[in-house]
Amino acid sequence: MDSLQHTAGKKAAKEPFPISILSLTVGAFAIGMTEFVIMGILPNVANDLNVSIASAGQLITMYALGVAVGAPILTILTHQIPQKKLLLFLMGLFILGNGISVFAPNYAVLMGARMLTALTHGTFFGVGAVIASNLVRPDKRAGAVSIMMAGLTIANIIGVPIGTFIGQTMGWRASFAAIAIMGVVALLGILVFIPKIRQAEASSIGQQITALIRPRLLLFLLIGALGNAGLFAVFTYIAPLLIEITGFAEPSVTWILVLFGIGVTAGNIVGGRLADWKLLPSILGIYFSTVVILTIFTITIHNPVTAVLTIVLWGVASFAVFPGMQIRVMNLAQSAPALASTASHSAGNLGNAAGAFIGGLVITHLSLTALPWVGAGLVGLAFLLGVACYLYERKTASASA
Repeated sequence: MDSLQHTAGKKAAKEPFPISILSLTVGAFAIGMTEFVIMGILPNVANDLNVSIASAGQLITMYALGVAVGAPILTILTHQIPQKKLLLFLMGLFILGNGISVFAPNYAVLMGARMLTALTHGTFFGVGAVIASNLVRPDKRAGAVSIMMAGLTIANIIGVPIGTFIGQTMGWRASFAAIAIMGVVALLGILVFIPKIRQAEASSIGQQITALIRPRLLLFLLIGALGNAGLFAVFTYIAPLLIEITGFAEPSVTWILVLFGIGVTAGNIVGGRLADWKLLPSILGIYFSTVVILTIFTITIHNPVTAVLTIVLWGVASFAVFPGMQIRVMNLAQSAPALASTASHSAGNLGNAAGAFIGGLVITHLSLTALPWVGAGLVGLAFLLGVACYLYERKTASASA
């Protein structure tokens, strides 16, 4: 009997992730492309639509705001739709938004199309994380979420450079056409491979909002936002850091960012496994590692070799925390996991915007070299809040015992 149980346990441990999760990865890849490819084709868009670069840059800002504000609202309004149908609806909106971008006659229409696609972003990842975690055993949930999220990171390594190349050689509209085609592929994958998952009875809007405003959940949304702010305070200005401080030529920055992206993808997968092993300790350990790496970066930034090595390690650590944070917020809002997961993406996008803004202030009032210190400080604050929460939970558990 023991040998049979041992064999069954061994078999379960080797059980592969369902192929259906890969259809979510493709959807994440398409969404990652549509979010970031605009950065590489911004001058083309500005020239074609006769607007300034600054105005074209608002297409990025408004997309982030669309994710931050619109996604939770859309999740609440669609909470009674079965999850598979909701994913199909979201990919349909995504394809429509990118299709409108292809034929947008002016800046206003393109802005509207970007806002439409932004609505699908957070809700897709929120619902997708819930589905991915339900397709596997409980001890594999974070790993499943990390595989879905890998689509977003791979989009930065492969999708964005390809999309930028398409836009620069065939016109920026061709980039959005390629993304729309990726959306169709994702939609077909969801239709064919995602099973109909039996859902618990949907909570009311009031119950979902009540679940979302629990103090511990709000604290972890703040922790996630601070972590992202620390990342984007530095990453937004990585090109001037590498060119002006380290001394790299401008073309070298692209390849360094590819290496960063490889680190990001590795970190995402490793972070999922760590979170499945020990959820909260792994989150705290990763944040602490990020603080150490950014602190070291203040020294290594002055040498080309050490700067690149630090950037790769920073990519691993910065993104390793995301799968665990997704599972953590879903656990803290069990009656509204999709809304909590979506809110996590919203908080993350607000953190992105805040980090870029803070980084700009640092450059203006201090210096470029101060950026890693500020980034380390923001992530350090996230770490300290996480430690306080962990100690409080242990104290509460001891008192209950």
